[in-house]
Amino acid sequence: MTNEKEIAGDQLSNDHPGSYHVPVLLYETIEGLNINPSGIYVDCTFGGGGHSAELLKQLGPNGKLVVFDQDEDAKQNVPADDRILFIPQNFRHIARFLRLHKITQVDGIMADLGVSSHQFDEAARGFSTRFDADLDMRMDQRQRITAADVLKELSETQLHKLFEQYGEVTNSKTLARTIVEKRQVAPIRTISELKKAVEAIVKGNPQKYFAQVFQALRIEVNDELGALKELLQQSPALLKPGGRIAIITFHSLEDRIVKNFFRNGAFGEVENDDPFGRKTESPLKLITKKPVGPADKEIKINPRSRSSKLRVAEKK
Repeated sequence: MTNEKEIAGDQLSNDHPGSYHVPVLLYETIEGLNINPSGIYVDCTFGGGGHSAELLKQLGPNGKLVVFDQDEDAKQNVPADDRILFIPQNFRHIARFLRLHKITQVDGIMADLGVSSHQFDEAARGFSTRFDADLDMRMDQRQRITAADVLKELSETQLHKLFEQYGEVTNSKTLARTIVEKRQVAPIRTISELKKAVEAIVKGNPQKYFAQVFQALRIEVNDELGALKELLQQSPALLKPGGRIAIITFHSLEDRIVKNFFRNGAFGEVENDDPFGRKTESPLKLITKKPVGPADKEIKINPRSRSSKLRVAEKK
């Protein structure tokens, strides 16, 4: 798993001052969606609106774009365009809210699973190791559980599993034990308190180490992998035949989930128990046999894009 997303996210504000978010793999994503100018499309991660802006350029007057974002700050980026509908919800509820707006099927769905540059740059949100702030990390401020709650409430075994699986932290067992020991002495509520509590056991590059720790906490707080699985499970029924889904991931956990679902219609490796050798068929056809990465030019302009991977599939 790479953690360049977090490190590069901190760097991005220096490269693009004042930018809410720089869309990654923009043209590759639009090309992959094979836009029908009169179609209905869903951007599940609106953010700064970069992908949506390009989608709108490809849509004609009869086209429609539905955008989801659970972060209320994203609403300020919605353009004044009658073709766009903003839904301030997590994309895991995609089918429910499309149905609410009388939309049964769409021509395309896209999602950029990266944390927005805006979220990294807002110190109070607690996403970035650059600042001292409360350990929050909630993408949706309406939810209750914060990163501080995770550190307070999870057992040593749960914390070990969390840091090992979601962050691939080298000494995840020692980290979990240290946090449990330190929280018994004093609460760990801020970024500086966390850093101080574990400073004696940090392995290797501190910036990379804490990027891994923060990534694990953020994934847990926002149930990112659970939300991704729910989106994927709902997508085949929502897509019209020939409709496409494009997902941009930033680390191996996400990419493996997308790859397996696109190929097999399931999240794990499918075992063939059929006595006649028949395999469960995926409702999707792969458009990208291998993930599409950013060109050198894009990486130079936007270092954050380095670890991004795009996969595209089509409804059969």
